[in-house]
Amino acid sequence: MRPYLALLAAVLVAACAGTSSPGWLLETDAALSAHQTAYLNGNGRVAARELALARREVGRTGDAVLMARVELAVCAAQTASLAGDGCPAFALLAADAGSAERAYAAYLAGESVVLEQLPASQRQAWTSGQTSDLAAIADPLSRLVAAGVLWRHGRLAADGYALATETAAGQGWRRALLAWLAADRERLLAAGDSVAAAARQRRIERIVAAGSG
Repeated sequence: MRPYLALLAAVLVAACAGTSSPGWLLETDAALSAHQTAYLNGNGRVAARELALARREVGRTGDAVLMARVELAVCAAQTASLAGDGCPAFALLAADAGSAERAYAAYLAGESVVLEQLPASQRQAWTSGQTSDLAAIADPLSRLVAAGVLWRHGRLAADGYALATETAAGQGWRRALLAWLAADRERLLAAGDSVAAAARQRRIERIVAAGSG
């Protein structure tokens, strides 16, 4: 399950029991999902358009928790692509968001970890740092988020880079794939493995040559 998307709907489950979900909630969820996909693919124009729609729809509620969760979903996609510098848009909402939202923002930023406040998909991977626990995360984006946080803390194992790379490749997420290949190239160069680093660079060049489509 993509980070924080389903939680938007979950907040209103009790209130909407026995009725269909409100239109604005469906619009927000769809736009946010489209934003994440476009961002991971490197389609900045579509990503910006869909994010603006998601922010507008949820902004009509004035609910800081829901608005914060939109921003956390944005930051999760950035973390999965080894991009971003904290969650500045979330920071504006932090005072009125919940403790779980603040903990997740700190986790994504690589600042601190409150284990019991993390989404279940992230806990074991963070605790062990083992690639096998990353691989056990079924959702590709959640897996890349966990890998990205481990990377920020310098805890990602060598085979974790390969797992993240192939996870991004398997989804066709061009931006994320290029970021992970570049990170792996730098790791290999630092380790003195110029041959493997050159192979990563050639793959990067093939992806760039193919264009964004």
